[in-house]
Amino acid sequence: MVLNYNSAKEKLLTFDIDGCQRFFAENGHLLELGYCYLLSDRLDDARETFEVARNYDKRANWGLFMANLFSDRPADYPSYFELRNFLEIDLNILINAGKGEYVEKLVSYADFFYTINPEVYKFIGRVFLNNDLKQYGYFFLMRAKDYFYQDPELHYILSEYFFNNNDYSEAKKYAQSCLDILPEYFPAKKMMRKINAAV
Repeated sequence: MVLNYNSAKEKLLTFDIDGCQRFFAENGHLLELGYCYLLSDRLDDARETFEVARNYDKRANWGLFMANLFSDRPADYPSYFELRNFLEIDLNILINAGKGEYVEKLVSYADFFYTINPEVYKFIGRVFLNNDLKQYGYFFLMRAKDYFYQDPELHYILSEYFFNNNDYSEAKKYAQSCLDILPEYFPAKKMMRKINAAV
């Protein structure tokens, strides 16, 4: 099969690194090549590749941060927007790639990341919930509530969590909290209808 960029990217996202690494290398897709190296535990190669790629791709700064962190050499701090745009996506990729050690290292920086972007606990909690790691997801969502209570989306996610666990009383409480903060939040209105239909 002849690869193009989209088929090579699909292989990367399904962790078929051997099937796409050569394509990215031969066609100058350094960001994607850096991720191939990262997921193959070739952290020195990942670091060198992201270092070059960061000249034209902002996401490479985040990739470089991760490569340094996973090598126990954290250097530059991530920015607010890097955490907002990439943490959730890449944490999900690492979980699905079975990179538990990398997930653990990334999550161990949650308190520090929070000082840069206060939505970090919510991002981490949502990734864990979406990967059926409910206990960890709940822990981080409750942390988010303790530190960033006024986030309507957070209350909605908690409402959804409790609804999916058949705890309709708590689900309703958090849906109402969401609507107290942002009365026109449509997903919470829809959730209220679901809760009322379920009880």
